[in-house]
Amino acid sequence: MAKLHDLFTQARRARSSSGMGFLGKSRAESKAHAAAIVVEFPTVSSGSAEAALKAGADGLLFQWDGKDSAALSALKQEVDAARSYQEDIVLGLHLAGNGESLNGEAITSIKEQGFNYITLPLNAPAHLLAQESKDVEKVVILPVQNIMSPLRSGDVSPYFTIRNLSGLDGIAAILLDFDIEKPFGSLSIEDILHYNTVRGSVQHPAFIRVGGRLNENDTRTLKALNVQGVVLEADKSLETTQEQVKALRALLEKLHEEKGDSSSPFSLQR
Repeated sequence: MAKLHDLFTQARRARSSSGMGFLGKSRAESKAHAAAIVVEFPTVSSGSAEAALKAGADGLLFQWDGKDSAALSALKQEVDAARSYQEDIVLGLHLAGNGESLNGEAITSIKEQGFNYITLPLNAPAHLLAQESKDVEKVVILPVQNIMSPLRSGDVSPYFTIRNLSGLDGIAAILLDFDIEKPFGSLSIEDILHYNTVRGSVQHPAFIRVGGRLNENDTRTLKALNVQGVVLEADKSLETTQEQVKALRALLEKLHEEKGDSSSPFSLQR
């Protein structure tokens, strides 16, 4: 499948508008941008998925508690709406808890509902990584701030632990949960150095969470963070979400134009 690889690489490619006839699907023109934009929905309302895609999102991430099968089935309506707008859209499922209730049957159900990948915390059952990756890809969440704090104090043990992630099979990407109070644009050189110690230890493509009010200084700092995708949490207001996606898309398009070559820090690691 390698859907996540497609998500990352297609974001960096320009795409012309096209149509497929009277009954076919048209595709809007798309400029290349420095990282794929994924919109995460804590809750879902009718039409929210399609609206995010029209605003410029490359992928969507929904939340599920990992247990309620009825709630999972209820997401199918938005999944179908998203695919009716863009057939090859990459869709993910962010799991609450540690996924201990998941088994092979649940993974199959997730696939049947139309999802391409799931997110897993570090304390998730290891057997989930052994589930066939061709069915549903796995994204492991790294709590970056919890790792960086010991590094600042001289404790390098978290670095060696995280580095071993590269030796595990079944991981398609990582999600860097960079929980900091200050915006990216105000990070210091020291902050970036500590961050890159963590990032450089894991040879997987990476997402990072971003806020809805990024400016040019923030996106320029993102250049140093070596990520392939950004995750933006949807606002309660659909209109605000669309505005934030459009603004973020414009900044990432500009960043890609400024760099203009394959040696960008956003280039894929694998």
